[in-house]
Amino acid sequence: MRERLIGIDAGGTMTKVVLFDVKGNELACERRPNIMLMPNEGWTERDGDGMWRATCESLQALLEKTGTNPADIVAVTPSGYGGGAYFVDAAGNLVSNGLVSTDTRSISLIERWKRTGLAAEVSRHIQQQVWPGQTFPIMAWFQENAPEVMKRTVHMLPCKDFLRMRLCGDISTDPTDGGCAGIINVTKGDISREAFEAAGMQGWLDKLPPVRSSVEVVGMVSAAAAAATGLRAGTPVVRGVYDVVGCSLASGAVSSNELAAVAGTFSIHSTVHRTPSLAPLPTIQTPYPVNGQVLATTATPTSASNLEWLCKTMLSAEAQRAFLEGRSIYDVCNDLVAEAIGRPNGILFFPFLYDGPRGAPGGFLGLRAGARLADIVRAVYEGVVFAHRYDMNYLLTGPDAADPKVIRLAGGPSRSPVWAQMFADGLGLPVEIANGSEFGAKGAAICAAVATGIYPDVATAIANMVRVEQRLEPDAARTAVLSHKYRAYLAAIDVVADLWSAGADERLACAG
Repeated sequence: MRERLIGIDAGGTMTKVVLFDVKGNELACERRPNIMLMPNEGWTERDGDGMWRATCESLQALLEKTGTNPADIVAVTPSGYGGGAYFVDAAGNLVSNGLVSTDTRSISLIERWKRTGLAAEVSRHIQQQVWPGQTFPIMAWFQENAPEVMKRTVHMLPCKDFLRMRLCGDISTDPTDGGCAGIINVTKGDISREAFEAAGMQGWLDKLPPVRSSVEVVGMVSAAAAAATGLRAGTPVVRGVYDVVGCSLASGAVSSNELAAVAGTFSIHSTVHRTPSLAPLPTIQTPYPVNGQVLATTATPTSASNLEWLCKTMLSAEAQRAFLEGRSIYDVCNDLVAEAIGRPNGILFFPFLYDGPRGAPGGFLGLRAGARLADIVRAVYEGVVFAHRYDMNYLLTGPDAADPKVIRLAGGPSRSPVWAQMFADGLGLPVEIANGSEFGAKGAAICAAVATGIYPDVATAIANMVRVEQRLEPDAARTAVLSHKYRAYLAAIDVVADLWSAGADERLACAG
């Protein structure tokens, strides 16, 4: 028998199902797109049934194309994006579309909470910030604006927990998803009744899933799920962690010496602490299943998704030409940036297409007629690095801040030599890249390896399943160039944000 582990990662754009061996080697992956539904401005939703079907199709295809005997699967473990929500009835049927963590319908509610002091009170109870895609204010929004959904809801489930319910019928969550959802006290690792009482949301308490260990077998694949997925009925299902924590595990971040960074839809930075960080107060804070520690995280939608937008819009012709040549548009972009890296470039790109500090909009500044396409793409790469630096500096400033010596990088830029080196140069720390590519799913597999007794604990599993394959040292000359440009970037953000804010009233007046 060949021991195999399957990790599922339902992320912001794709659901991925990945096959691993017990040494952490990534053997095969199947992907299916997740369709974003936007019924109103700022609302980002997902058909949960469609996501489940995509998971089933991916599992069937993975087993078939690899010739894997379902009896060789030691366990299957879901992971998925944190925040958002899936509301289901007693039979496990959805009572609304699922909400994605980019949803911003709760912004005005949060602003009201800030004015009244409630946001600060809730933050004290949950030991992290209150942010729009977080489950806690989303539930508050539904309580106020869609009480019929709240009434029909029997269970509120995070993304991975919804998928696990479909696999084996289990209703629960783990401390990492509970932390990201903003529903637990991080120190206690359990539901914060105080936060719900402060917000007048006690009606949700009996709809919340119990919070249990991330590394526990919670059930077996049901007969119905086996028929839909190709898995063997009775295959163990493990509770797991949400994807940011999974990426941190798969990057090998086990102490305060390592900062885990993910460059994807969000710019994500996570540091490991002995106790919760309160100064700075992170966007997200969760118990971390390594030696009883805590993971503090900043997350803003300012990362590599900006390049994806560029490729789908301004570079659509180049993308089509690359496809006909059997190449990826992202390979083309890497070549362009490598060509342009040595010449002067005064173009600033603000990677705020989805959100920005102080409401600053996305866009370019400093374009001249002589600019080439390579210079523009390079500016996008640099702008994303600057957004990461901005967030990282916040996370690393304050009495509770960690002092990492290395960045463990995951996400698309980690697979681009020129961009990964730019991260090292722009952030001023060595960048290390671990083995594999699907880190969220690998974090799930690490949990499975512990839950099924292959390894005694998560730290041991990481030591056996994670290997650093590449290390990039900062180049002093390039660091100096990017630091000078970063100062201009910071100054420009303030100016642009002020101008955009001042023009908001005019735009509203014209619209009226």
